Amino acid sequence: MSSMPDFLNAILHLDTTFAAVIADVGAWIYAILFTTIIAETGLVITPFLPGDSLLFTAGTFAAAGVLRLEFLLGLLSLAAIIGDSLNYTIGRNIGEKAFRRGTLFGIPIRQEYLERTRKFYEKYGAKTIILSRFMPILRTFAPFVAGVGKMQYSKFVFYNIIGGTIWVFAFVLGGYFFGNIPLIKENFTLAIFAIIWISCLPGIVGFLYSAKK
Repeated sequence: MSSMPDFLNAILHLDTTFAAVIADVGAWIYAILFTTIIAETGLVITPFLPGDSLLFTAGTFAAAGVLRLEFLLGLLSLAAIIGDSLNYTIGRNIGEKAFRRGTLFGIPIRQEYLERTRKFYEKYGAKTIILSRFMPILRTFAPFVAGVGKMQYSKFVFYNIIGGTIWVFAFVLGGYFFGNIPLIKENFTLAIFAIIWISCLPGIVGFLYSAKK
């Protein structure tokens, strides 16, 4: 079984690990990418899976002619939309039961928390669903909490489609146009680390601001 350092090393060196996987599985790489994006966005237990960095790397390989750009954009946008929809459904079903039991993942909760969540998503749900796409971990929990708070599904789906499509296009096209620039290609590990750091930064800033208040 791979250790956490091995896992982090694989993520930070996606240029080499990704190439090795393609060499092993060929066209099945599209299925692997599709499944990974669904899992990363659709399951609250797998927020550690690569998202932004994986999309960027896929775009880089598309620019090199290894993968088809138009197929990646369509397939992974669909995966992102399905993932959030799955997460919303899980949150809606689990959340109702959790509030009846009084605990969610072992954390005591009260009915007033549900009301606060509902009010929050009525007011900020659209922004949250779109902006959280660009923040690891929050990207995984936002649709789940939207389901728990019973955000109107038609509204959720609309912004889910917008957010998922923008997210995939931004990072895949980012990799396509910038991933093979010599400076980035020669320092791909640093580029991946920078993507992870920049993606986490808004969440860190928001947490520190809330803690200060």
